[in-house]
Amino acid sequence: MKINSAEQFKRFMLAEEYEAIRDHGSIAAMWKFCAAEYAERTAIEFAGNKHSFSELDSDAASLRSAIAAKGLVKGDRVALLIENSYDFAKAYIAVVTAGCCAVILPAFLDETAVFGCMMKFGAKALISSPALESKSSFAKEKAANAVFLTTSSSAETFVPICEVSGDDPCMIMFTGGTTGKSKGALLSHGAVMQGVMNGCYGYKGVFAQRYILTLPLSHVFGLIRNLLTSLYTGSTLFIVENNKDMFRDIAVFRPTILVTVPALAEMALQLSRKLGRNMLGDSMHHIICGAAAVAPYLVSEYDKLGIVLCPGYGLTESANLVSGNPDSLRKPDSVGLPFPNQELMIVDGELLLKGRNMLTCYVGEDEPAWTDGWFHTGDLARIDDEGFLYITGRTKEVIVLSNGENVSPAELEARFNALSFVQDSQVFEDFDEAGRHFLALEVVLRATEIGSLGDEPKKAAEEKLWELNAEQIPSERVSRIVIRDTDFERSPSMKILRYKKC
Repeated sequence: MKINSAEQFKRFMLAEEYEAIRDHGSIAAMWKFCAAEYAERTAIEFAGNKHSFSELDSDAASLRSAIAAKGLVKGDRVALLIENSYDFAKAYIAVVTAGCCAVILPAFLDETAVFGCMMKFGAKALISSPALESKSSFAKEKAANAVFLTTSSSAETFVPICEVSGDDPCMIMFTGGTTGKSKGALLSHGAVMQGVMNGCYGYKGVFAQRYILTLPLSHVFGLIRNLLTSLYTGSTLFIVENNKDMFRDIAVFRPTILVTVPALAEMALQLSRKLGRNMLGDSMHHIICGAAAVAPYLVSEYDKLGIVLCPGYGLTESANLVSGNPDSLRKPDSVGLPFPNQELMIVDGELLLKGRNMLTCYVGEDEPAWTDGWFHTGDLARIDDEGFLYITGRTKEVIVLSNGENVSPAELEARFNALSFVQDSQVFEDFDEAGRHFLALEVVLRATEIGSLGDEPKKAAEEKLWELNAEQIPSERVSRIVIRDTDFERSPSMKILRYKKC
């Protein structure tokens, strides 16, 4: 299945906005355009300060000049160790407009891990924020030839934006590492540019919006879909300093678009129900939701609040976005239509990808990223007759039963999650005292729906779960159901951590 254009998204958008989505070829060229086109608009609000596109451009130019003054040249890799802040945006723009490749390091790394990443990814320099500068001390001791800068570094001689091509390296980002060790994916300028553009397709109200950032900028969803798409569309991005203050900040800033993960969307919905008011504010019109499976319940419930929730699917290796759902009310269990300039193929149930948005390689790894020109996602998928994509599980999570039948736990979980009182679930393989293996189900109830289950909610929930279980084919029926009193353990991106196989 080859997707050449974004035409299929056009009917869901305002015509003038669809036509305004422009390919600049590289992130450096994109920024040059945005800095001039939106000069007087506010680009970022952070820590009580508003920074215009013009100011951000000037600050990034000062740091870019400092990078050049240290002898760093086009193609050199420069690591960034910066927490979510205005400084992150400034430093990222400075590095990529200098023609260097930004190595994005998570802020939680310790000083030995920072040094290790610099060595593994071949970083010739490290730019750190004042709050994290102490984490560079080990690297300064061990990497004598490396360059160390802070986000406040500058130089007297102005250096213009570097001319780069779409094939030039733009950044290295950690993959999620949910099925193995974390790896560094190298993304070109063309791949990131495609990812930024993909974030604009399929909804009304694209340009000059008000975004709020709670996701880590060291995650591809936060960096590309939240920060870069916001800048590309001339929007204002409010960066939350402390996520505990998120709802207070929302009330003051009044964002129009939220980019988030399902767990946070669920929390906002529960608080709205509990407090009797929309905790995301009356200005919010779209939630872009991904990084984990989105329950259809969230789509329908946010629709009641006048908010369109758009599920999507992507990977670090695909510069975030592969597909987005512009018709989520009609197809709430789909991750949407594939974005342009890519090819999709399903082999033995697994989704394979190729296209402009895909990574160049894994850096410092023996493992190849490509097999016969295709990237193997490890995700089980199907495509319906209208071209909508569905993710049904992970190849490495498939449970092989004693009779040889294969069961995708994610596909089975989706059926249980369709019950309004189920917030999350996990299907896994367990065994009894005799060593016999069987399927088990654990469920977390949705707090806002417990009241609908009567005086004995757990008992009522179990009865309904067993009824649904009986409707499954024999090989996919669970033999034990447990309702949890606590949430599942989760990854930093809020994905449920699966139990290890027996």
